[in-house]
Amino acid sequence: MSLATAPATPHPDRLNAARRATARWGVVVLTFIVLMIVWQGGVTIFNVPPFVLPAPSAIAVRFLEDVTSMSVWGDAAITLVEVIAGFAVSAIFGLLVGSVVALNRLAEKIIYPYVLALQTIPKVALAPLLIIWAGFGIQSKIVMAALIAFFPIIVNVITGLKSAEGNRILLMSALKASPWQIFCKVRLPGMLPYYVAGLEIGIVFSMIGAIVGEFIGASRGLGMLIVMRQGAIDVTGVFSILIFLSLLGIALNLILKAVAAPYIAWSRELK
Repeated sequence: MSLATAPATPHPDRLNAARRATARWGVVVLTFIVLMIVWQGGVTIFNVPPFVLPAPSAIAVRFLEDVTSMSVWGDAAITLVEVIAGFAVSAIFGLLVGSVVALNRLAEKIIYPYVLALQTIPKVALAPLLIIWAGFGIQSKIVMAALIAFFPIIVNVITGLKSAEGNRILLMSALKASPWQIFCKVRLPGMLPYYVAGLEIGIVFSMIGAIVGEFIGASRGLGMLIVMRQGAIDVTGVFSILIFLSLLGIALNLILKAVAAPYIAWSRELK
């Protein structure tokens, strides 16, 4: 005779978190629906020309047409390569340079002013120079994406490394720990949440950089498509590409969070 086991009940905190998440997404979806209804109604009632503001229904139809078009996907793939490559460069150099600046006062006095000076220069103004130096190919867009994403990453790395608890560092020093051991056991776990936050900003900025580079000069890419459709006064098509960019940015952000989640959990365990 087997004893029946009662089904496990979810933890109250998990239930509350799930309910809050469901309610939050419900509000987001409801807001979106209301906005679309108001937009569609306003365009229809006031007879707004499509070249000024197209209706959401027309944008949805055009977006579906673009989704089924292989040429748009080819341009999206090129833009995605530019974004990911520029983001990877900025993530690596941001971590390396940020670590050197945060852990060495002389390097901070020498390097950081140049980083700030580079950040104050509008990146759009650098785009023509990058086109001249690197050409109209993918290289100039990667450099532009890396330049724009670099600053938020390095600032978060520096802030994270400097936020390490002094008492823990003193304890590790008293236990004869090497600088590398102090970095791995104390500074790195404290820095990781800041680094991930910088990466989340950087992935968005790298997309901005790639699109700006394509605006200045490119033969392929979503930015080039926007310029072409703007020249043809195809506002509906421009909105369609904007939806592409938005979905691409959301997907990259979600992938980044999924990849970074185990490392954030590891840093919390070490704390």
